Amino acid sequence: MDRSMKAISLVLSYPTRELQAAMPEIGAVLASDTRLTAAARRTLRPLVDELASRDIYDLEEQYVMLFDRSRTLSLNLFEHVHGESRDRGGAMVSLLETYRDGGFEPVTSELPDHLPVLLEFLSTRPFVEAQETLADAAHIFEALNARLVRRESPYAAVFAALLQLSGAKANREAVAELLDQPETDPNDLEALDAVWEESEVRFGPDPNAGCPVTRDMLARMDEPIRPAAE
Repeated sequence: MDRSMKAISLVLSYPTRELQAAMPEIGAVLASDTRLTAAARRTLRPLVDELASRDIYDLEEQYVMLFDRSRTLSLNLFEHVHGESRDRGGAMVSLLETYRDGGFEPVTSELPDHLPVLLEFLSTRPFVEAQETLADAAHIFEALNARLVRRESPYAAVFAALLQLSGAKANREAVAELLDQPETDPNDLEALDAVWEESEVRFGPDPNAGCPVTRDMLARMDEPIRPAAE
């Protein structure tokens, strides 16, 4: 089990009180990973501290405004690769088959290409295999990092870290193409409605059955990251 990959998947998950309680241990995992430069590990610290201590409702609102209401910051990776093309559905099915062939069954209402879900899967794979997958998405990580830096968001550090773990250099043309896409106004409710309509197809359990993502990720650790005792 790659604990750092697991930790990053949790950091990018929707904030919960359970996740907040686990942040000290999650932060310790990231701080000890020497595959990341010392500078990268330091840059992750403000986000870890914010997720641990900031008001949960503020964290939830921030997360939604960044990742759910802005298509250019979507954590659904195929959004950046296929957009609205028909290829997106086929890629989604193929990815889900890859998960199942690897003995991994996502327990979530999120789509298979949701980055925290992908990272949880990669945490169960040999690092060389995981690194190849991350390298394929290097241009996406670079673009997301650049957009989040512009917004002065501490989440930018996560994508810089993923780029380091990939061991790849992002293709400049591919990054430029992504950054040429206009920023989405998170207050544009009409655009948000369009995103919701596209998200109606689900590949996991009933979305009304709660939010099991964080709980499931925590439970799958070889040496679980557990919430701090109250």
